[in-house]
Amino acid sequence: MALIMLAVAPAFGIGGSLFQPNQLVLIGSIIGEDASIEMTSFKQLYVPVEEGQVAAVTQKLLEAGLQVVPAGFYTKNLITCNFCRGPEEAGLDIAKSLNAAISGIGVPSPLKIGYAGCALGTSEPLLKDIAVVKMRDTFDLYVGGEAKGLKANLAKLLLTDLSPDQLIPIVRRLITIFQEQGKKKEKFSKFVDRVTLVNLRKAVEL
Repeated sequence: MALIMLAVAPAFGIGGSLFQPNQLVLIGSIIGEDASIEMTSFKQLYVPVEEGQVAAVTQKLLEAGLQVVPAGFYTKNLITCNFCRGPEEAGLDIAKSLNAAISGIGVPSPLKIGYAGCALGTSEPLLKDIAVVKMRDTFDLYVGGEAKGLKANLAKLLLTDLSPDQLIPIVRRLITIFQEQGKKKEKFSKFVDRVTLVNLRKAVEL
């Protein structure tokens, strides 16, 4: 039977994204002693599961408090900071709502979205495809970061002073535009350069 790869991540909160011992034991029991688990650079474990067991295994992982999305050409779980300024000031509830809205969406190439609860940016959001930075009571939105290769670059400011009500619809709109206009396997940073910041702003502003 074919193996399907699931991307599994811990829930996030104060202190960051942390696996619990019982969660790791569960993952080990699912894959068996001879299987291998890949740890990605975006805080996910790639867990191989037999095709016929995907639904049941996914349910078990969710019940254990883990996040589960498909591996491959999908939006990844939100990559966050440690919310060291506290849940309210750092926007933990907004981050959780954003994560629920963006995780596991099919896209032309894998999409990493970062979140920082303050301008210190300890989660390195500007190296992500899309970056959200909380600035007191509003949010700044950046696009086109690239962490890999000799031409690594920081994301560029797309919009500033977004309210919590504006943030999630605009990020979802960005993802939809990438779905509709992105080329197969095109990196998001290349997509931003091709479409241009000016046109992206026009397309996503509410």
